[in-house]
Amino acid sequence: MLKSIEGNFDNPEVNELLTKHFVELRAASPEGSAHVLDITGLKVPSIKFWSLWDNEKLIGCGALKFLDKEHGEFKSIRIHDNFRMQGKGINVINHLINEAKKLKIKRLSIETGAGDFFIPARKLFKKTGFTVCEPFAHYKEDINSVYLTMLIDNI
Repeated sequence: MLKSIEGNFDNPEVNELLTKHFVELRAASPEGSAHVLDITGLKVPSIKFWSLWDNEKLIGCGALKFLDKEHGEFKSIRIHDNFRMQGKGINVINHLINEAKKLKIKRLSIETGAGDFFIPARKLFKKTGFTVCEPFAHYKEDINSVYLTMLIDNI
């Protein structure tokens, strides 16, 4: 049974996963093209964060940043290494989509890297219904970034 916990940054496993995510994405992205947030950056009021658990095992995490009242951006989506390549990323994305629906978000967007390191993420986002779009919010055209978006049904 999957369970979701909102905002548990102080959990050592969540903290470790987010720290690893931040370090790896900074290393994989050229200077000026890394848009990953550290834990402090995720704690702002315009962002909601969740971790997903299978019993007591951390599957992954993700955040929703409010760009405006109907447009949200996914941030810091990360699957724990123990659950990669098992289809668990879909669980995290679907959970975030359901949370966005509860919050009356109508459009979801995400920025991810254009390099080979980010191929699994791009495949996952496209598999869950995201399509390529123009830069949104504060983002600018960048050969190192791919921008994706989707409309969601709030019924």
